[in-house]
Amino acid sequence: MGIPHFKDIISLSNTEISEAIIETENELFSLRFKKATRQTFKSHEIKYAKRRLAQLKTLLTIRLKQPDLNEKDRLTNLIPN
Repeated sequence: MGIPHFKDIISLSNTEISEAIIETENELFSLRFKKATRQTFKSHEIKYAKRRLAQLKTLLTIRLKQPDLNEKDRLTNLIPN
């Protein structure tokens, strides 16, 4: 899976982001359930899922709050060069 990067999700459309949010929430639920029932899982995947979920929600919020700006202007301050 690897560490999620913000640059990887910029190209997604709003509907793809919404679908990814639902998928990531389900994955996070599954990981938490495995932890609670003491099943084997990779503990770092919880951290990665939380981070990816936060990135997806942040990007969707930015896009919905500033529809008049183009994507480059909106994301210029978020991604370091």
